[in-house]
Parts: sequence; structure tokens; C-alpha cells
Amino acid sequence: MNLGENIKKGSASWSFEDIPLDKFETHIERSIPCYKLTHDLGLWTSDFFCSQNSRVYDIGSSSGKFLGNLHKRHLEKNLELIGIEPVEEMCKDSQRKYNQINFINSDIRDISLEKSSFITSYYTMQFIPTACRQDIISKIYESLEWGSSFLMFEKVRAPDARFQDYMTQIYTEYKVKQNYTAENILSKAQSLKGVLEPFSHKGNMDLLKRAGFKDVMSIYKFICFEGFLAIK
Repeated sequence: MNLGENIKKGSASWSFEDIPLDKFETHIERSIPCYKLTHDLGLWTSDFFCSQNSRVYDIGSSSGKFLGNLHKRHLEKNLELIGIEPVEEMCKDSQRKYNQINFINSDIRDISLEKSSFITSYYTMQFIPTACRQDIISKIYESLEWGSSFLMFEKVRAPDARFQDYMTQIYTEYKVKQNYTAENILSKAQSLKGVLEPFSHKGNMDLLKRAGFKDVMSIYKFICFEGFLAIK
């Protein structure tokens, strides 16, 4: 099945390991509305939480582009920037491109987090098994300094079947506007079965609240994608 950008996958077999490194950014930017804007939102938000010599994590750092831009934005602050990326080739490529940043080739479930001032996650939790998500969000909460924040962007499910139907159709229209074919769109949906499991707005808010976050707001919303800013 052809998913676009010459990515070929079977049913329920989506994996980031199979995306050619030179195609990753193109595929993500075409697939996720306002992807660059959500990176800008992360950079703008970072100004409130990235203090001198503080530590920052990006969970699921993929190409490393966000952390690379964060490094440039806060050059004078001597930040310790850490990307956590389970795909080995992607991690190696990020380390080669951004040698000022420490990229760890690991699953977030398998490592401990040190005290930090700002943690980001761009469309990563939705690919983590649902049974593990609460433990990860709780781990993030515990690692943050008081007054620091977690910024999470996710694909989200609608609150009921009618709205879900609306959002699915609108998102399909968006993908058609990105010049994906009907085959590309159907193939991508089939490849993601059982791999991508979004929660609703309420489901994500419940995760954050149970972890201990009391101050949480939606910082971004477009069709079936949402950004959450949670402050400890």
C-alpha cells in the first residue's frame, strides 16, 4: 500500500522506522495541519519556562528540528537539551545534525527523567500503548520543577460519534488538498489501525489531572489536533 512520499506499508503495520529520513519532514508537514505553527507555539511558550542552565526534554524528538530551533532561540541560556527518540537511525541523524544537543535512543517507558523546566511531546503519546500512558504522564509530572511545564500536542478523538464523523470527513478534505490520493489516504488509515490510538480532549485532560497537574489549558485546536499546556 502506498501512503505517499514513496512510503509503503501493510495493514496495521505503521512504523516510523520505515520512513526514509529525507522524507520524514515532508510527510509530517503534509499530514498534520499547522505542524510548523505548533513548533512555533512551542518556541514561544518556552520563553516562560527555559531559564538559565535549565534542562529540557523533547519526547519523541524525531528529526531533532524542534530542539535545534529551541537551541538557537536560547543560545545565551546554556540549556541542557535532551531528545528522546526510539528510532535508532533517526536518533543518529539528529545527533549528527545537532551536536549541541544530547539525543537518547530509547523508549520513554524505559528511562528515568531528571529534574527539568520544560518538557515537550509532539504527536508521540498517541502511539504509546494506552495502558502505559498514565505512568508516562506521571513520570513527566514528577520530573518537572515546581512552576515548570509540559507541552503536549496530540491527535484527538471527538466527544461523540456525530462530531467524530464530521472531523474525519473534514480531515480527509484537508489531506486531499495536500494532494494525497484516495489510495494514499485509505492506505495510511489502514496502516495506522491498532497503532495510532488517540484519546479525546477529556481523555487527555484526565491523564494530566490524574498525574497531578492542576493548571491545564488547551493552547491549540485545529480539526482533530490539539495542544495542551500543563503547569506544575
